[in-house]
Amino acid sequence: QVQLVESGGNLVQAGGSLRLSCAASGSIDSIATMGWYRQAPGKQRELVAQITSDYNTNYAVSVKGRFTMSRDDAQYAWYLQMNSLKPDDTAVYYCTGFLRPSKGFWRDYWGQGNQVTVSS
Repeated sequence: QVQLVESGGNLVQAGGSLRLSCAASGSIDSIATMGWYRQAPGKQRELVAQITSDYNTNYAVSVKGRFTMSRDDAQYAWYLQMNSLKPDDTAVYYCTGFLRPSKGFWRDYWGQGNQVTVSS
């Protein structure tokens, strides 16, 4: 059974940095697009960053220039480096992966969510 496990969330002061990690476990054939979403209290879930299988990245306007997403295909892992954090970045962050298990079909998988809190 495929699972996505996140780590790295924490409480940090404004201007600080955090690095989120997501690792896919289970029997996996391939992972295409990987991503990070976030949901702040009272707000809809929004896309933060994506990276395709050929390493093209896409960022939300609000994080461009501050966040960097990367992937390690050998480890079935991906990361979100967050710099110059602002209180508005406070949210639960979810990793996603569009992948194909060894015995299954392509579909989206989601991590459990990781709290990031930025204090002013």
